[in-house]
Amino acid sequence: MIEAPYKKIHVVINPAAGKDEPILNTLNDVFRQYDVDWNISVTKKYGDATEQARAAATAGADLVAGYGGDGTQHEIANGILGTNAVMGVLAGGTGNGFATELGTPKELRPATELLCTGGRLRPIDVVQLGDSYFIQRLYVGIEPEEQTSREDKDKYGTFAYVVNTYHRARERKDREVHYRITIDGQVIEMPAVKLYVVNAAKAGTGIAVTGDFSKPDDGLVDVFVLDIHNIRTLAAAVGRVVNLHTDMANQFIWRGKEVTIETEPDQPVWTDGEYYGRTPISLKVIPGALKVVVPA
Repeated sequence: MIEAPYKKIHVVINPAAGKDEPILNTLNDVFRQYDVDWNISVTKKYGDATEQARAAATAGADLVAGYGGDGTQHEIANGILGTNAVMGVLAGGTGNGFATELGTPKELRPATELLCTGGRLRPIDVVQLGDSYFIQRLYVGIEPEEQTSREDKDKYGTFAYVVNTYHRARERKDREVHYRITIDGQVIEMPAVKLYVVNAAKAGTGIAVTGDFSKPDDGLVDVFVLDIHNIRTLAAAVGRVVNLHTDMANQFIWRGKEVTIETEPDQPVWTDGEYYGRTPISLKVIPGALKVVVPA
């Protein structure tokens, strides 16, 4: 029997995640090999994963892992922050950007084996927004009814996000909004259609929305705007994605630890793909607050 560094592991399973695989059979097979005391809980609605992760950590779980997509990982992080538990990632969603960012396996069996062998712990920054936290990205300017649907994710997979963006562009004209952005005391005011705050940049495809500008453990977030009425904002964003490092790519992006976003009129806010509320908002980086198991 192989000794596992984490003796009590709890897995929160999101049954609505994008993959169709024998989850329990695989978990049981791997955990039994490593003599792990393991348990599961199953979510039914948004918020369940946070509550279940917090309850498991409070009850003494050494490690809490979420089987699901980026929304599930977002909830697990919110549940275990402030506890002694570390986080594991079991990529069961459509995009799985957080798993891609950290380099954790996308397949369930090797991902579960990583939890048992320990890998190494990577301290990841989290971003506090009110009473909650996000670990990947915040974006402003997409109404809830415009978000990519679960049906499209099931039908198109990762390509659903591209399909949705195409339909939004055809069905409506994006409206410019006046943004007032305060970053570590510096004030930027300009019109834009969308704004992004990036902690971890990679999508499930491996493409990073800010290229290699952003790292999830540098103590900073990157803020950038997009405006279809200002082609330079789009050109700068494309330049960052393909790592051009030109003068243009360095425009319309700012870095900092504390950010306040005000808009006229108010705009919808999303964190890690989950609806948060509306502007104005204030956020700050908490460096290294989340310990995640990643490959050695």
